[in-house]
Amino acid sequence: MPNREKPHRMWILLVIFACAATTAFGIWHFFIPAQWDWYSYISADAPELIVAVRAINVFFSLCLVLIGIADLLIVLVGSDRFARIVMLGLSVVLWTVRVAMQIVAPQGSAAPALQYGMLAGFLSIWSCFTIALLIVVKPQKR
Repeated sequence: MPNREKPHRMWILLVIFACAATTAFGIWHFFIPAQWDWYSYISADAPELIVAVRAINVFFSLCLVLIGIADLLIVLVGSDRFARIVMLGLSVVLWTVRVAMQIVAPQGSAAPALQYGMLAGFLSIWSCFTIALLIVVKPQKR
């Protein structure tokens, strides 16, 4: 019986970390345009582009926050295995794409430490969600 408890606790801890990181990235992303003065790079002759970039960033940021919270609630409160698999799978796909993008077209390339630090952060979140998903998907012994 103790062997069954350890994986259960482990996947919950992995998900808590990954959800907290996903939510934190989402919250932080709300402030990135002001922090990096994004709109100063867009021509004043293109006000709709500023509105569009702002909307995309808000929706993206909000999605990260909501996905992080939804994953956490389904893991901690929900008991539906299918819902857990769907949400964890969604998060694995999301972070797989982010890791791939960081490898193919890295952000932070002006500072190698930042570039590889971002990759390490994205990989750690992806790893947590992936391991948790594999634990949940694995057939349970009865």
